[in-house]
Amino acid sequence: MAKGKEKDRLQKTVNIVNRRASYEYSFIVKYTAGIMLKGTEIKSIREGNVNLTDGYCTFHGLELVLHQVTIAKYTEGTHYNHEPTRDRKLLLNKRELKQLKEKAQEQGVTIIPLRLFISERGFAKVEIALAKGKKLYDKRDDIKERDIKREMARERF
Repeated sequence: MAKGKEKDRLQKTVNIVNRRASYEYSFIVKYTAGIMLKGTEIKSIREGNVNLTDGYCTFHGLELVLHQVTIAKYTEGTHYNHEPTRDRKLLLNKRELKQLKEKAQEQGVTIIPLRLFISERGFAKVEIALAKGKKLYDKRDDIKERDIKREMARERF
């Protein structure tokens, strides 16, 4: 009976989106990467207890590391529970890592997490993007375009 309750609590599909990213950045290239997790992190992700808003990625040697992404402690965890804000290694092909490292060297370009999800095989994946920060006038243009689309949608109905 305990397993039935746990299955009800854990979600089958997890899709955690960083909504702030599209407002703050314009995306150049998107990649999907695996994440190296420890212990109870996957259970906490399946519960949806993740915060991507402050996250960013940096290179340490040839490895890409995800920083400032908070995966909350698992409520049922014991003293083996994970640390919520630890740095996590991202898993990409060597070719993709090389491309990202070359492009990330440019001025004003950063790598940010856009979306965290569970793949069909049950692995936690993160969609990352090579992004360039928007200026204030770019943000205003986006808001204006969104308002125009909304008005046109209202007129159709």
